Amino acid sequence: MTTIASVKANCRKIMCIGRNYADHVKELNNQRPKQPFFFLKPSSAILLPGTGPVLRPKGVTMHYEVELGLVIGRKVQDLDPKDSQGALEAIECYLLAIDMTARNVQDEAKRKGLPWSIAKGFDTFLPISKLIAKSRIPDPHNAHLWLSINNQLKQNDNTELMLFRIPRQLSDISKVMTLEKGDIVLTGTPKGVGPVTTGDVMKAGLKIDGKEIEEANMEVSVVDREGPYKFTET
Repeated sequence: MTTIASVKANCRKIMCIGRNYADHVKELNNQRPKQPFFFLKPSSAILLPGTGPVLRPKGVTMHYEVELGLVIGRKVQDLDPKDSQGALEAIECYLLAIDMTARNVQDEAKRKGLPWSIAKGFDTFLPISKLIAKSRIPDPHNAHLWLSINNQLKQNDNTELMLFRIPRQLSDISKVMTLEKGDIVLTGTPKGVGPVTTGDVMKAGLKIDGKEIEEANMEVSVVDREGPYKFTET
C-alpha cells in the first residue's frame, strides 16, 4: 500500500493537466484547449508534508496553483474515455497539491517557443498533502478546492468545473504514456492563481459537502532559495 513517505520515491512521473478550468484559461489569456493538454513535472519537485518551505529561486516570479491529485494504483494503457469505472478503479488514493510555477520563466519560454520544463520543475515546486483515501472523496468531480495566502482566500472552486473529466484525462494520457503504479496526475487548477513571495504562507484544503477533509489541509511557507541559480533571459 502506498504511504506518504513512499510517494516521492515510487513516483516515476507526474502528469499535469493544463487549462482545465475555463476561468483559469481566461485569467492567463490562454486559448481554451479542444482536448486535454498535459505536461510533466519531475518527482524531485515533490515537497512532502512537514519537510520544509517552498524555495523561491533568485529572479523568479512564483505563482501558486491548487489542484486535486490522483495517485495511480495500477498500469493504465489506452484507456477508453467512456470507461468511467475503469478510470476510477485505477486510482489508489487522492492528494491535494500546489503546482508552483515560475511564471516569468514560463512566459519567456512561451514567447520564444522554448520548452518550459524549468518553470515547473524546481525542487520544492510541488508541495503535497497527506494521502486521502478514496472513501473520503466519493465523487472527485464534486470536491471543493481552496487556497489562501497569508489568510486571504485566493482560490475557491469546485472540481465540477473541470473542462475534461478524469476518465478523459487518464484516457488521453495513457494513449501517449503508459501510467504506472505510483504515478501522480494533477487534474488542473481553478481561477485565482497569482504570485507568492518570500515570507508568504500558503494554506490549502479540500471540502466535501461543506466539510473539510483533514488529510488535505496544507500549510507551507516561502523562503529564498540559496545557491548559484538565478533566472536570466535565455
